Amino acid sequence: MNDGMIGLEIHTYLNTEEKLFCNCLARREKGLTPNTYICPVCTGQPGAKPMPANKDAVEKAVMIGLMLGCKINKEMPWKRKHYDWPDMPKGYQTTLSGSYAVPIGDKGKFMGVGIWEMHLEEDPAAWDPETGRVDYNRSGLPLVEIVTAPDFSTAEEVGDWLRKLIHGLSYLKAVEKDAGIKVDVNVSLNGGARVEMKNINSVENIMQAIEYEIERQAREKAERETRRYDAVSGKTIKMRSKEEEADYRFIDEPDLQEIVLDDSFIKEMKLRLPESPEIKLEKLVKKHKIGKKDASVLAKNLDVVEFFEEVVRMGIEAGMALKWITTELLGMLNYHKMTLENVSISAEHFADLLGLVKQGEITEAQGKKIVQEFSKGSYSVKEKKIEGRVSHKGELEKVVRQVMLEEPGAVEKYEKGDKKVLNFLIGQVMKKTSGRADFRVVREIFEKEIGK
Repeated sequence: MNDGMIGLEIHTYLNTEEKLFCNCLARREKGLTPNTYICPVCTGQPGAKPMPANKDAVEKAVMIGLMLGCKINKEMPWKRKHYDWPDMPKGYQTTLSGSYAVPIGDKGKFMGVGIWEMHLEEDPAAWDPETGRVDYNRSGLPLVEIVTAPDFSTAEEVGDWLRKLIHGLSYLKAVEKDAGIKVDVNVSLNGGARVEMKNINSVENIMQAIEYEIERQAREKAERETRRYDAVSGKTIKMRSKEEEADYRFIDEPDLQEIVLDDSFIKEMKLRLPESPEIKLEKLVKKHKIGKKDASVLAKNLDVVEFFEEVVRMGIEAGMALKWITTELLGMLNYHKMTLENVSISAEHFADLLGLVKQGEITEAQGKKIVQEFSKGSYSVKEKKIEGRVSHKGELEKVVRQVMLEEPGAVEKYEKGDKKVLNFLIGQVMKKTSGRADFRVVREIFEKEIGK
C-alpha cells in the first residue's frame, strides 16, 4: 500500500453559443475549417478590447460550483496569466485563477472529495508544434477548471470519482458533452516532490498514467516537474521543470470589470439545479419500485429519466413505461444515432400510445412501429385514425391459411417438431395485417390448423 497523494485539475468546455469575451460562435466540433470563427479579440490583435464576460458562461459556471458544494464568491476580478506560447499571441490568458484571485467557487466537496476551487477562464488557440500553425477557432472558448484536494490515493479512486463527476455535469447541461475533459494530474509519493502530468483526456488514460507514475516514483526520486503521458508506450515523459505561480506574473486585467454576483442571482441558480443522478436513482428504486439495474439505465441521462417520470405521471404503470422507454424508445434513438434532446417526442403522445396498447386497441407490434415513426417527431395516436387490433377469428383464419399455403416448408418443419418456426409463421401473418393481428389469437389458430 503506497502513501500516494493525488490531486486533479479538471478542465471542461462550457456549453455556450458564443465565446467568453467576444460574439464569435463557440464552435467545438472536429473538422472545422481553421480560423473561420475568429475576430480581433479572440486572435489577440493589438488594440482589440474584450467584451464583458458572457453571461451564459457565468451562470453555468456558478451552477457547476453549486453542484460541487462550493461557496460561491460575489466579487471576482479578472487576472492576466502571462506565458510565452504561440497559442496565446497577446502573451497572457484571461482567467479567474492565480495570485490574489477570487474563483467562482471554493471550499467545496463532491462525492467525498474536497474541491479547493473552481474558476472560469478562456481557452487558448490550438497550436501544432510540428507545423507551427495556429487555429484560433477555439481561442476564447469558456473553460471551467475544477481543482480538487489531494484526496485520492489510487488510480481506481480517481477513475470512479471522475465518472461520477462527468455524470453529474451531464445533468446540469452546462458542459459541452462531446468535448470531453482535459485533466492535469498531480502525484506525490511518500511526501516527495509533486509531479504534474498535463492534458490527459480520457479516464482510462488518466488511470494508466497515475499507475505508471506511482511505480516510477517508487523506483526513483521524483523532482518537481511537468510531464506528459504517452498512451502508446504507457509511460510519462518529462516536458519541463514545473512553473511556480510567480512565473506567470499574474496581474489584474484592466480592460474588464470584475464579476459581481448578488444573493438573488445565486438563489436563482440554485433553483435551476436538477436533482443529482444519485437522488434520481434512489427515487426510481424506492418510489417506482424499479430494480437498481434498470433504474441505472434510466438515470444515465437526465432527459430520459425526466421523460419516464412524466409518462408515469400521466397514468402509465412504471413497469410498462420502463420496458417501452429502455427497449423501444432508446433502441430507436440508438439506431438513428439520436438523443432524446434532439428529437421532438412528447411524453403525452408516448403515454397515449402506451395507453392504447394496454387497452388492447392496438397491438404491441403496431405500437413498436409507431415508436419508430416517432424518430421524425411524435404525433397524437388518438387524433390520427389508426386501424386497431384484429382479433376476429374468422378474419384471421383466412390469413393464417394463406400463409400456410405460401410457406409449406415452414409448416412441415413445425409438424416434425420444430416449434420455433411457429414464430416465423406468426410473423408472416403480422406482416400481412400491418402488425394489427392479435398475436395470441393467431397462435391458437395456427396450432389448430396445423393440428388438422
